[in-house]
Order: sequence, then structure tokens, then C-alpha cells
Amino acid sequence: MDGTFDHVMIRVEDLEESLDWYQTHLNYEEKGRWEADTFTNVFLGPEDVHEDGALLELTYNHDGRSYEIGDAWGHIAVRVPEDALQESYDQLMDEGVEDYRDPESCGNRYAFVKDPDGHEIEIVKRDRGAKWSIDHTMVRVEDADEALGYWARKFEYTEYPGRWEADTFSNYFVAPEDAPPEAMKLELTYNYDGREYTMGDGWGHVAVRVDDLDDAWDDLMTREAPDYRDPESCDHNYAFTKDQDGHEVELVTRN
Repeated sequence: MDGTFDHVMIRVEDLEESLDWYQTHLNYEEKGRWEADTFTNVFLGPEDVHEDGALLELTYNHDGRSYEIGDAWGHIAVRVPEDALQESYDQLMDEGVEDYRDPESCGNRYAFVKDPDGHEIEIVKRDRGAKWSIDHTMVRVEDADEALGYWARKFEYTEYPGRWEADTFSNYFVAPEDAPPEAMKLELTYNYDGREYTMGDGWGHVAVRVDDLDDAWDDLMTREAPDYRDPESCDHNYAFTKDQDGHEVELVTRN
């Protein structure tokens, strides 16, 4: 498999409110938009996002539906400089963002806020990539061995340094072996208590860039990935599979 993570998609209930929130507080700009009869997709990111950096896709359905976030979906994490965690959090507080988990409550290692729909956004200290660019996306998995094996076998991803094994849970980070530091990683969170998770519909998917959609799909089928939405059913614009827990994974071609 030849691609890095392209974007992460979440669903929002008020597109203009969400656009204003991300553009005001994270200084995101619109990178692309797809207007259909029943929905709108908007892609956002920092002005100087790296060419292999991931974007945020906001999906707004025109029928006024509400969403349940569920607990299988965790958060996106955005970067700030190593010495700017508290300053960046204070800036968000001054702008009226709700105080959720401040740096002190997180051992001054990270912090959390929420967007207008309740999606959690972690703020992490990273001296790489543009400020507020997406560092990783976290999902919860029910079997760590299966999850790591899925990404290794299906997508040829490798585990990156940063594993955190605590008394009650573990975090693992996966991405292509040759991904640049500015690329997004996927964080797999495994809780040891055997819990099951509710997927919800507020969280959408992660998307992987590939050079050839049909070739990449054929590789996934050979590797026994779930045949969810093949390229033909998506007019050869993209395709979808699922991981071992049912998280959707989109394949998209590079622009």
C-alpha cells in the first residue's frame, strides 16, 4: 500500500457554525468543497499544511438530522509548539471556547477542547508541522493484537514510537513506514477491561491516499479486507473498507 492518511471525516449538525469555529479558533481555511443534492463536504486545514498532512472533512447532511458520537470514536489531535501548550489553550479560552480538560489536569502534556458538536480535540506538543495541523486521530479498539495486525497486513503500516502502556489501557500509533513527520498517524486505544464500544454516527472515517484506486482495492481484497463499498459502486472516485471493529476506511487517489 502506497499512501499516507489523507483526511479524517466527522459529521456536523450546523455547517456554518462548525466552519466558523474551526476557522476562528484553529485558523483553518477551506481547502475544497463538494456540494451534492443531499449533503455538503468541506475540507479544512491550516494555510501552510504540509503536502502529506491530513485535512479535516466536515460532512453536513441537508435533512437536519442529529448524531450520536458514540465511544468507539475518540478524537483528533492538533499540534502546537512544544513551549506553547498553555499559551495556545489560554488563547482558546479567551476566544470563548469551552474549558474541557486544561493542561494542568493533563500533567501539562496535552489538553482537550470540544467543537460545537461535541467532538473532542486534543492539543499536543509537537515541533513539527503547521500549528493546529492534525497530528493523529484516535479510535478505540476491542483487541489490540487484531487492530495492529489489520493495519500491518492490510495497509503495510508500521507501529511508530510513542506507545504508552498504562495499568488499564494502551495506546499504539500506526502509519506508513516512510511517512514524513508531518503526516497524520492513527492512534489505537485499547482498554484492558474487555469493554465493547458503540460506533455512533457523528464520526465518519479516516481516508488513505493511494496512487491507483483499483490496484489498491485489489490488494485489499487479496489481503481479505472487508468488501464494503468497492470502486465501481463509488463511480471509481473512491472506495471503502472497514477495520476489525467496523471503523470505516476510505481509499482516495492523490490529487
